[in-house]
Amino acid sequence: MKSLAKHREIWLGLAIIAVIILVTLRFPRFSQPGNLLTIFNDTSILMMLALGQMAMILTRSIDLSMAANLALTGMIAAMLNAAYPAIPIPLIMALCVVIGGLLGAFNGVLVWKLNIPPIVVTLGTLTIFRGLVFVISGGAWVNAAQMSPDFIQLQRAVVLGLPVLSWIAIVVAILFFLLMTRTPLGRALYAIGVNPTASVYAGINVGLTKFMAFVLAGAVSGLCGYLWISRYVIASVEVASGYELTIVAACVIGGISIAGGIGTVAGALLGALFLGVINNALPVINISPFWQMAISGTAILLAVILNARGERRKGRVILKSAEAAHV
Repeated sequence: MKSLAKHREIWLGLAIIAVIILVTLRFPRFSQPGNLLTIFNDTSILMMLALGQMAMILTRSIDLSMAANLALTGMIAAMLNAAYPAIPIPLIMALCVVIGGLLGAFNGVLVWKLNIPPIVVTLGTLTIFRGLVFVISGGAWVNAAQMSPDFIQLQRAVVLGLPVLSWIAIVVAILFFLLMTRTPLGRALYAIGVNPTASVYAGINVGLTKFMAFVLAGAVSGLCGYLWISRYVIASVEVASGYELTIVAACVIGGISIAGGIGTVAGALLGALFLGVINNALPVINISPFWQMAISGTAILLAVILNARGERRKGRVILKSAEAAHV
């Protein structure tokens, strides 16, 4: 029982349930299955972005350009669909993933080869990507009337009771879980976050691993670019403006350590879901949007304090089996 209580994800899950129960006491419809599925669907894009950012933070890096990457790839997808509506939507989605991955690779090369701090690189590319959105669009919007019906409706189609957007988020989460727990790259992401110097002696290429994390975060941002535009049916320079902080907040609340090396896929998902529940609950109980920001900020501060206390205890043990073999 004590070992279960140490898991941050369990406490976060209980906090989400507590919020749902408290809001339901005043508005019984809040906990109805249909509303909970809507909250999950509304939070799907944030969940995927949080997973991409998690891979970055685990390596003691950060990608502040994810939202700008999303806006740029989303604008490209919208303009492409408006000009050539016959292009299959899966092809547009694949193109968004490739473009997003290339933008992430640009960040990764600057960090890897020029040894520039990730926060400096991504602050710069954040501005560059936003500027490119304006350059390619001329400041004009692409609205629903210019998009094809398939472009808008694909993610809204319902399969086995869930919208396609929710299924995409579930598939991405499963892929991330397998990547982080079953592949050498996943173990390398944790290892260089725990101790970069020791990772070098263990044969891990730290620069290449960080590069792959940037590509991963960029590819997820590209995918979310199409999903965001087709969901809100508007592509503009202001798309997802300021959203990079929400992505980081979801990771921090989910227990992803800013110091690197600590965090789980479940934590990132629950952190995003916690913000999604809060954002849906506060308007229901008529709390001002300004208080919503203050409450979200308080939740982030509490999460950072809990992370700091947790990190004093231990880090992730990566070579557990090897250690056991030498005992």
